[in-house]
Amino acid sequence: MTEFEEHGKLFIGGELTDPLGSDTIDVVSPHTEHVIGRVPHASRADVDRAVAAARKAFDHGPWPRMTLDERIEVVSRIKDAVAVRHEEIARSISSQNGSPYSWSVLGQALGAMMVWDAAITVARDFPFEGRRSGVLGPILVRREPVGVVAAVVPWNVPQFTAAAKLGPALLAGCTAVLKPSPESPLDSYILAEITQEAGLPEGVLSILPADREVSEYLVGHPGVDKVSFTGSVAAGKRVMEVASRNLTRVTLELGGKSAAVILPDADLDVAVAGIVPAAWMNNGQACVAQTRILAPRSRYDEFAEALAAAANALVVGDPLDPATQVGPLVAKRQQQRSLDYIRIGQEEGAKLLTGGGRPAGLDQGWYVEPTLFGGVDNSMRVAREEIFGPVICLLPYGDEAEAAKVANDSDYGLSGSVWTADVEHGISFARRVRTGTYNVNTFSLDMLGPFGGYKNSGVGREFGPEGFSAFLEHKMIHLPAGWEG
Repeated sequence: MTEFEEHGKLFIGGELTDPLGSDTIDVVSPHTEHVIGRVPHASRADVDRAVAAARKAFDHGPWPRMTLDERIEVVSRIKDAVAVRHEEIARSISSQNGSPYSWSVLGQALGAMMVWDAAITVARDFPFEGRRSGVLGPILVRREPVGVVAAVVPWNVPQFTAAAKLGPALLAGCTAVLKPSPESPLDSYILAEITQEAGLPEGVLSILPADREVSEYLVGHPGVDKVSFTGSVAAGKRVMEVASRNLTRVTLELGGKSAAVILPDADLDVAVAGIVPAAWMNNGQACVAQTRILAPRSRYDEFAEALAAAANALVVGDPLDPATQVGPLVAKRQQQRSLDYIRIGQEEGAKLLTGGGRPAGLDQGWYVEPTLFGGVDNSMRVAREEIFGPVICLLPYGDEAEAAKVANDSDYGLSGSVWTADVEHGISFARRVRTGTYNVNTFSLDMLGPFGGYKNSGVGREFGPEGFSAFLEHKMIHLPAGWEG
């Protein structure tokens, strides 16, 4: 039984302080359906305070004026503390969003540590200033911190996405206001403690748990220079609309409906072993999940049987049990969403190969069985709309040209994979798919390369030098013709 955790203060400008409002957020366990925590709900007035602190710290404080090495020293302490406290972070997140603890250790906590570490690696080699030969004379090109950053993160991987935004933002010299989701705010207090102990200067970071209305106020705040948002397509469009009123720069990492393409020469055991965890990872609550599996008609029955057996063998249960592979969904609304799509899929003519309801013996908690639909047509809603639950579609295809066409026939373009005996052929196929991240005979997300989406999957990139650049402004300084320096 998870102990009740209550926080009465907000982390504003680097200090725990009393909120200006009286509203609170109850955190509910998706396993027990009981309230396991309570935190203050940040108000608009709290946002004003946090943005003012960040603005002052950026305009007049030491952080943007420190050397890069000095900022790296502080951020390295944050990264090291996340590594030391990774089990505590993993338990906190799993208790809030149902992520299996075994997956949380790597994907939620150590994954966040790796993101912080990758940001440090990128910063060390980043070209903050360089000379060029211009048409009329020498040019000095500088990259300077963009300013105050609003970092809005989702409930599914809260520390991973926080690190993806705060790591490069802080190292670039920006200040930030982090807005956790109301479903998973408890772990943000661990991060607040870590940053405080790491020596982050006054005003550089605030953390404000809040709902959509207050988030919108933060995104539209005139004191914010940059918004980095991860969430749904609908919310991302609203963020862009609100931020545009101030011409605030935005990065949007949104949804996905990614296709795992099995080519006819693929090894069955290798493909199934790689695709199953990529499809049902984090209970299907992952934007990069391989939710459409494309199998050749010549081997369709073979793969359908193997995938269904593997999905059926997944261990469903208490997210804090190390043996669990699929836990409950984060909220009752998400459980109902998955159950509704299972009904829709059957009405559209898709065939249930495994799953399709609540797991036996788990009447309490927001559980849905790992579900695989077969015989899916790409025009069906279950193949086109992001379900964000453990509901996966298996689609047959004829030749390779059809496979590429179906993979591309989506409003999304975030991730994908191809499985083949010929890696060079797999690379060639990868070049045909319009998606921001792709895998050949594997499934991973490398934090030193650019991550983001085509089409409705987002705007801009995170990770690598490309993601680091999102927190910088580019300045050109013209120098006199003939000046050598």
